[in-house]
Amino acid sequence: MAVVMRRLGSLGRGLWTRQSSKAKPFSTASKVSEKSAASPGELVIEREKKFSAHNYQPVPVALSRGEGIFVWDVEGKRYFDFLSGYSAVNQGHRHPKIMAALSEQASKLTLTSRAFYNDVLGEFAECMSKMLGYDKMLPSNTGVEAVETAVKLSRRWGYDVKGIPTNQAKIYFVEGNFHGRSMTAVSASTDPESYGGYGPYLPGIHKIPFDDLDALEEACSDPNTCSFIVEPIQGENGVVLPTDGYLRGVRDVCSRHNVLFVSDEVQCGLGRAGR
Repeated sequence: MAVVMRRLGSLGRGLWTRQSSKAKPFSTASKVSEKSAASPGELVIEREKKFSAHNYQPVPVALSRGEGIFVWDVEGKRYFDFLSGYSAVNQGHRHPKIMAALSEQASKLTLTSRAFYNDVLGEFAECMSKMLGYDKMLPSNTGVEAVETAVKLSRRWGYDVKGIPTNQAKIYFVEGNFHGRSMTAVSASTDPESYGGYGPYLPGIHKIPFDDLDALEEACSDPNTCSFIVEPIQGENGVVLPTDGYLRGVRDVCSRHNVLFVSDEVQCGLGRAGR
């Protein structure tokens, strides 16, 4: 029986399972103590709670395998995976082409680091650069690493190219953003649950309203502004779309004021929005 899994707002609000024509939510509280014998799923959950730091509040389901759009828990129950690893697995679990590529590469060479050249990175960089219409690319392991790199690149460009005085560069983000959980990301956040308790924050980080070209115009008028970083579609904030023409307007404002336009498409890019 398929079970629909979806993430609603904050983590840990439960799963919804179809039984007959009615949907009933699972309780997010552990019930191990209420039973004389814990189920396999409960044992997995309790072990993780005991030995793993509680930086997340997961839905109380212990997954063990996946195939395409489905995942199964340790007790064999099947679910639709509507979360898809926060969009990272939008191609489905265990895609045969990806599995074949992983297996082939693992059988030849595991890791070289960037201390050496290898016969794969150049080909990949050429493919991505031509596909996306850019001159060069810099790979990152995660979205937050990409944003950290964008902040570093923006500041260095601001000092070396735009001529911003040393340590005076400003970077603008938008309210309601989510770019990860690093210090740069939480410094840019407007969500108290994300930034609370982690100060002092990174200097030179400023926020303006999302989908507000007038606010962006004012921000970019400051000669010390080096970049504007925005999600084209806000993901964590509730899949918030800007008005038509906003992103074209952002491009125009940034170009007129010699400000870098950085687009965080980790969740919405590469076909995830439908094309």
